[in-house]
Amino acid sequence: MDMNTKKLKKNAFRVSKERGITASRIRVPGGRMDAKYLSMIQHIADTYGNGTIHITVRQGFEILGIPFEKIDEVNELLQPIIEGMGINQTAEGEGYSASGTRNITACVGNSVCPYACYETTAFAKKMEKAIFPNDLHFKIAFTGCSNDCAKVRMHDFGILGMTVPQFEPERCISCQACVKACAKKSVGALQFVNYRPQRDEHKCIGCGECVLSCPNMAWTRSEKKYYRLTLLGRTGKKNPRLGEDFIKWADEESIIKIVKNTYDYVKKYIDPDAPGGKEHIGYIVDRTGFEEFKKWALKDVELPEIAEVTERIYWGGVTYK
Repeated sequence: MDMNTKKLKKNAFRVSKERGITASRIRVPGGRMDAKYLSMIQHIADTYGNGTIHITVRQGFEILGIPFEKIDEVNELLQPIIEGMGINQTAEGEGYSASGTRNITACVGNSVCPYACYETTAFAKKMEKAIFPNDLHFKIAFTGCSNDCAKVRMHDFGILGMTVPQFEPERCISCQACVKACAKKSVGALQFVNYRPQRDEHKCIGCGECVLSCPNMAWTRSEKKYYRLTLLGRTGKKNPRLGEDFIKWADEESIIKIVKNTYDYVKKYIDPDAPGGKEHIGYIVDRTGFEEFKKWALKDVELPEIAEVTERIYWGGVTYK
């Protein structure tokens, strides 16, 4: 059976090494899903595939060994999974839509982890709703704190949770546990002055180690959520590199707006002759200049008063020629 491979990939099926055989890609935005969908995925794998599933590095699934002629039947069985996980579609009943924008990944977040500053899956799903489906090659990841368990600095956009520590002096017992924890586990943003910890707000990275270490809850997390937004980390053949800080103390809505603005920027400047119609955002920024990217990214964005925007970013990394 001949197959239009472009159409195949836009339907989120993989081109495999074996002629006539494909694999269905299943997105799990934020990396969390109801367990009931696992039995549905198993049924598809056992009935239409070869009985195996690959857990992808982007927190999704690939059902392997599906014959081309079974694609329509597989799409029909995928529909309740797609609807249950609230994933946008271009056309109902036709399975998953374009997979150019990769599944949005996230660490487990503050519903489980005491270090996390926010609910990563909830924010990841909100981002997914705002940008998917889209053919452009974007990679976005969320992590709950500065520990960066999700390795977000290897993505186009990395979102790290931050908190503004709130101090109640009447609860402080002058034990210095917070000062010691910040010095050993973080950046040493606390000093002990007149029997009380004093926070250097310019040095603080919002990790929350002081909150976790205090035995008397003198430190608490801020009610308002803040984020560190990093830009344009990547792997790849030519120039792998880590993402650099763009904005500290950003808010949720601003980050979503910046990502959406970047889609407009890429559509404007992408190389039409790029292989497969895809060009990494970082290479476009290298070509047009950071200032041009920044102008597009911050269009109509209203950041919190405490936000700190990097004036100029310089990326390093290994360069292969």
